[in-house]
Amino acid sequence: MEVRAAVLQRHDEPLEIDRIRLLDVGAHDVIVRVDASGICHSDLSAQNGTLPFPPPLILGHEATGIVEAVGANVTRVAVGDRVISSIVAPCGRCFLCTQGQPYFCRTYQPFPVHAADAEGNPVGSLVGLGSFAECMKVLEFTLVPVHTDLPPEQLALIGCGVMTGVGAALNTAQVTPGSRVAVVGCGGVGQSIVQGAVIAGASEIYAIDLVEMKRQAALRFGATHALDPGAGDVVEAVRELTDGLGADYAFEAVGQRATIQVARQLTRAGGLCVVVGIPKRTDVVEVPAFEILQSTLAGSPYGSGFPARDFPRLVKLAETGRLDLASMVSERIRLDDVNDAFEAMKAGTTIRSVITSF
Repeated sequence: MEVRAAVLQRHDEPLEIDRIRLLDVGAHDVIVRVDASGICHSDLSAQNGTLPFPPPLILGHEATGIVEAVGANVTRVAVGDRVISSIVAPCGRCFLCTQGQPYFCRTYQPFPVHAADAEGNPVGSLVGLGSFAECMKVLEFTLVPVHTDLPPEQLALIGCGVMTGVGAALNTAQVTPGSRVAVVGCGGVGQSIVQGAVIAGASEIYAIDLVEMKRQAALRFGATHALDPGAGDVVEAVRELTDGLGADYAFEAVGQRATIQVARQLTRAGGLCVVVGIPKRTDVVEVPAFEILQSTLAGSPYGSGFPARDFPRLVKLAETGRLDLASMVSERIRLDDVNDAFEAMKAGTTIRSVITSF
């Protein structure tokens, strides 16, 4: 099956729109006609080499679509199902899955190659998906069927940014009603953390970002305060707002050593600092040993999510108006405009661009 796709041929270079061939469907494989795919910062991290995925590589992982074909042993989805893609493929049987940590499951990694170029050379797919394409061939374990009338550009966001951000607030931190929350970095994941904190009943939410547009967006999503780190000491500002204590929960949604340090300093004694952004593997954050006794520093891989459980919950929250997906979509674009969307992301002028025309 031949399809158009946005392929990374070399790190730090624009994606190329090529025709690639999806390989034959195996026993647990599924062909999905992609309806929408969000442009996530992780795609940019793969493009610039921060995430160590070798080219050639079809980017894209935050997607929704319709199942068009299934392998002989597929049981999780059926032809015609509407599905959301997951960046993890939990087997449900291994030690990590049975311990309630399916986001660490590695049973199906490394992901198999699903595509080839015109010469027959293998082409990889980001985290086994590769949704910057008309169709993607994936393992059934990466898909969750959903029943909803939500528009595809909204539904796609659940597959990564929303799961990661809302999940960080509800699953990892388990934000409590009446608590005070700081969010460092207000892109798609940060805005989702803000919304998760609102759903959890936080009384005050401090949205911290250098970009005015993102700060204002966070206020619309429910943040109570918007702070510009370029205009003053945000750590001191949060302490003034919290009677000198600091936030009960601080979330870092950038993935940089400096912003992790800021989030840690925002956290009160006895509070919880959650790292959500993906840093470089070589980054090191130094924490004074005594401060380990004062507060907890935790990571939040994929919002500590269990896709089969959490995706339907997020859909229901959106359907009932408690989760605003529509306002997170900055623009709907064509596959051919993917490189422009990357530039807009780097410039900080969008929350989420979503490919809806392939």
